[in-house]
Amino acid sequence: MLSGMKILIIGGGGREHAIAWRLSKDSCKPELYCAPGNAGTDSIAENLPISAEDIDSLTQWAICNKPDLTVVGPEVPLCLGITDIFEAEGLRVFGPCREAAKIEGSKRFSKEVMAAAGVPTARSLSFDNPDKAIDALESFGLPVVIKADGLAAGKGVIIAETKEKAVATIQSMLIDSQFGEAGAEVLIEEFLKGEEASILALIDGENALILPSSQDHKRAYDNDEGPNTGGMGAYSPAPVVTDELIPIIKESVIMPVIREMKKRGCPYKGVLYAGLMINEKGMNVLEFNARFGDPETEAVLPRIDGDIIPALEACIDGTLNDDLISVRKEAAVTIVMASEGYPGSYPKGIRITGLDQAAEIEGCTVFNAGTKIENGKVVTSGGRVLSVTAIGTDLKDAVEHAYQAVAKIDFKGAHYRKDIAFRAFNR
Repeated sequence: MLSGMKILIIGGGGREHAIAWRLSKDSCKPELYCAPGNAGTDSIAENLPISAEDIDSLTQWAICNKPDLTVVGPEVPLCLGITDIFEAEGLRVFGPCREAAKIEGSKRFSKEVMAAAGVPTARSLSFDNPDKAIDALESFGLPVVIKADGLAAGKGVIIAETKEKAVATIQSMLIDSQFGEAGAEVLIEEFLKGEEASILALIDGENALILPSSQDHKRAYDNDEGPNTGGMGAYSPAPVVTDELIPIIKESVIMPVIREMKKRGCPYKGVLYAGLMINEKGMNVLEFNARFGDPETEAVLPRIDGDIIPALEACIDGTLNDDLISVRKEAAVTIVMASEGYPGSYPKGIRITGLDQAAEIEGCTVFNAGTKIENGKVVTSGGRVLSVTAIGTDLKDAVEHAYQAVAKIDFKGAHYRKDIAFRAFNR
């Protein structure tokens, strides 16, 4: 590992602030750059006025500035092949190649990989014809899950409770192009009951290192009501993922995918996110993501003790082992503060106050997501505005501190769930 190494972090959300924050604590004290970053990364890195999806400009900056390591946050640049492009220029990148990133970029591809690898998952069928998709609904029963095949910013999954809703969803995707090209093909999937959990695994093409478990809260409102969002909060560890279950997940989910991707000629390197549904009968994979989850990252990375850069570099070099990551025993909770109207349309440019006071709460760190600096003030610029995170001796302690911090922060129309981690307390 280089002393004073230069690291480029691509992305500008809460996940990227958490990554930058965690990297800034490594013993080598890296020089950090974020593209585009946000108001939070501005204090620990140099923000670059380059969009995470502007691959040409990112490539030109990297060629000129030669970062020792690039960490890709969002899925879009990965699916556009930024890793392949950077590596062709001799640059070191943490993130899967374009072909491997299809495990998130195409739900049909992901299901094909799971089927070939023998990974447990729900029954599904893919369609690009609305009439055939509607005809197939009868074989799935209700409720039924309908997914846009491509990337839809976490909003392309609809759980339809009625046939009318299912038909309308299919029509909106395949006829009305609600999600554009991402919805040009849809996946109809069996609805599974149980409790969800998220597993992040570092992978070097052949080996896997499982990071602490977490659980996301996807619905907008308390009691898991309202529309799906990109995530309204998370906590780690997730009690549903017992110590006994971790090796089972590794051997029946993660390792088979690693072997299958290598067999296909696109070895997977980076972080693999497995969204699981766990019940009394076992577990099934709901989805794979090709990057750190958001907001799970904001709850998981604060639990990593010691340096993390050596583990990221080992994923590139094929030298990963379990000794490279140490996990704190404490629990972590993240509460997302969102703009009024999210996940629909929302205002921007609203001033945020109380950030310094929130950071003074014991164990708390406020990760910025949809923020920017305007005339020297922090203002809103996105739907998910802040990820307020707290470490505690246990989940109850972490929840208490996180909500204390949330209470210090104010911006007009701020919305957040009041029941983050409720499943952990209702078991």
